[in-house]
Amino acid sequence: MIPRSGRDALALVVFDWDGTLMDSIARIVRCLHLAIDAIGAEPRTDAQLRDIIGLGVRQATQALYPGADEALMMALTRAYRLHYLERDTTPTPLYPDAEATLQKLVDRGFLLAVATGKSRRGLDEALEYSGLGGYFDATATADEHPSKPHPAMLDHLLDRLGVDRRDAVMVGDSAYDLQMANSARVSGVGVTHGAHDTERLRRCGPVALIGALSELPPLFGPTQDST
Repeated sequence: MIPRSGRDALALVVFDWDGTLMDSIARIVRCLHLAIDAIGAEPRTDAQLRDIIGLGVRQATQALYPGADEALMMALTRAYRLHYLERDTTPTPLYPDAEATLQKLVDRGFLLAVATGKSRRGLDEALEYSGLGGYFDATATADEHPSKPHPAMLDHLLDRLGVDRRDAVMVGDSAYDLQMANSARVSGVGVTHGAHDTERLRRCGPVALIGALSELPPLFGPTQDST
């Protein structure tokens, strides 16, 4: 069970999006391959592309092509967003129990938020497509704040929702999510069905690792009607 500071009514659970709530890893990797080919950049492997999932596109470009200039970053950003948002049709289903998990947390009085490497347009479209937008009290994206693992997105959400960092938890599938949580002095929970493997997540020191979203609500203790 994750320790709380005693103010459960004000507790906040922040979710990453890609690889945590939505199974979009295959689409991201495919669209990165297509974007790289479209701009004539040196190819990268599936493993290299999975490794940067969670970062903003500009930061991902720098990780894939160290020393990349502004022209390359802009070209890859435009090409990737064109394929992901407009051309590619690779399915991006929600993970099992995603909506049920959110509903259980809302029913228990938790505030919910999203901190994602997606753009604002990308997140808004994903929220509409998935039908999950109504569950979240606030969201933060990588084109509005510094990319993970910088703590800015979490700091913004804590401030906007008036939550003490001791009462917040970050849930994500990448090391960048958990590193951001560490930088913001927020507890982190790793989800092992996404971009980064269990051992890599474990090295970030999460308070818990889960293999399915249904395992999340019990980490916060029993419900009020439990016996």
